[in-house]
Amino acid sequence: MPFELTGQTAIVTGAATGIGEAIARRLAKAGAAVAVADLNLDGASAAARSMGGDAFPLRLDISRSGSANAAVEEVIARRGRIDVLVNNAGIAGKAAPLWEQTDEDWQTVIAVNLLGVVYCTRAVLPHMRSRKYGRIVNVASIAGKEGNPNMSPYSATKAAVIAFTKSVGKEVATEGICVNAVAPAVIRTHILDQLTPEQVDYMTQRIPMHRTGTTEEVAAVVHFLASPDCSFVTGQCYDASGGRATY
Repeated sequence: MPFELTGQTAIVTGAATGIGEAIARRLAKAGAAVAVADLNLDGASAAARSMGGDAFPLRLDISRSGSANAAVEEVIARRGRIDVLVNNAGIAGKAAPLWEQTDEDWQTVIAVNLLGVVYCTRAVLPHMRSRKYGRIVNVASIAGKEGNPNMSPYSATKAAVIAFTKSVGKEVATEGICVNAVAPAVIRTHILDQLTPEQVDYMTQRIPMHRTGTTEEVAAVVHFLASPDCSFVTGQCYDASGGRATY
């Protein structure tokens, strides 16, 4: 099939449910052995079993650098290689204007949405650099380009993920490693349960297709960026927004 991944090993964070699960499922179908990484090990185990093949669960707390390092070491010990890292795990945070956001609210979102991407990327890069090959895909958000009201921590951290992607992509551009991001608009997943109906309506109204996206549609974009066919694309942010983003 196009974008074949047979023999490769991929880590997908936040893969027990939602977009992460759809990505893990698609990569597994393409032949990859997928580490279904999640803080919820029971959920990751159930998802991995449903995928079949060589998918396996991996407990990972991306907000802790030690957990990221240990997870990477565990996958290398089990599979001998890591070809793909998809940094998908994230949280919406509290829905409130800035003056109602506390230090703790900001620190929680930064720890997961930004530092989680940093920790996992930093943990896997020495291995990828030693092999002169790797694909890293970071799941950002259209909110990181346009900013959503009452979601300033989320919007700011997703903007940081886009800039981080471009920076690291340039750092390893000559080493066979491609680092890219995907910026979905509103996708119908459980994360919407953390938002108010008004917030969901605000985002959906701004999508020219007038609908939410599906997890499978995001996974399709990630699949290309995670494949060997993505050989001259790095430091980019691909929108999956139904036309919402125009830059």
